[in-house]
Amino acid sequence: MRDFSTDHRWLSINTATVRKSRGVEVLLPDIIEACARRGIRAISPWRDQVAAAGVDVVARLLKTHDMQLSGYCRGGMFPDTDAKGRQAAYDDNRRAIDEACALGAPCLVLVVGGLPGALQGKPAHKDIDLARTQVSYGIAKLLDYAGTCGMPLAIEPLHPMYAAERACINTLEQALDVCDALDPMKSGAEPGTRRAALGVAVDAYHVWWDPKLKAQIERAGKNRLLALHVCDWLVPTNDLLNDRGMMGDGVIDLPQLRGWVEAQGFAGYSEVEIFSSANWWQRDIGEVLDMCISRHRSAV
Repeated sequence: MRDFSTDHRWLSINTATVRKSRGVEVLLPDIIEACARRGIRAISPWRDQVAAAGVDVVARLLKTHDMQLSGYCRGGMFPDTDAKGRQAAYDDNRRAIDEACALGAPCLVLVVGGLPGALQGKPAHKDIDLARTQVSYGIAKLLDYAGTCGMPLAIEPLHPMYAAERACINTLEQALDVCDALDPMKSGAEPGTRRAALGVAVDAYHVWWDPKLKAQIERAGKNRLLALHVCDWLVPTNDLLNDRGMMGDGVIDLPQLRGWVEAQGFAGYSEVEIFSSANWWQRDIGEVLDMCISRHRSAV
């Protein structure tokens, strides 16, 4: 297991973590500059932030600061009630792949979607099995285009509380079942012998509770472990979407989780992704980044 205690070279900042500073929206170029001043070598930006700044502008800033991406947020949202809606999702995911390629992302993270309309408060039906079938179909179709671009897709299972609105894939086991069905890897192959076209993003906030987590991380192996997201689960949690904790402030054993992932050969960035409307988004961006650096050394 790597020693993070003396530096932060393997820290990445998911830009949602500093989306706001003192309650005010922060532009992506300013986030990049603030990270660069602190020697943070990687970020994972969100598509809306990239769109606001311009893909070309963001690409130039990344090159100027010799900064990498740990992932790109996000694709997915596959289910819909009709073919026209599913085609629109496919077209949007193709654009996400193009953006990820332009920015040099190592993977496009997929939040796969749930019941159509549920995110807007009006679910069209209650058939979660149908939603999961549409997710598998959508990923299978997208894989063809992703393959021509050389862009791996990383399924991010979300906590079951999000099954209706955001993601009907809720465990690492479910995500890996989709991976094995759509992108089979040769059994017994030497780790790292092939770059997976389809893998997983392991987000501590969403999977820490799973009694099968260690076994499923071992099942994923080096080839399918494409991203690691860290934050903490607060007790109590006051908002299930926007009250994530800074590492070390909650109940997740993050060093244990990272140890399981690194035991499989993962050697990428630990990406801090914190949604915190009442706490961290109300603080100064510099304070938040400095705390991310400190806690990355002491609590991850």
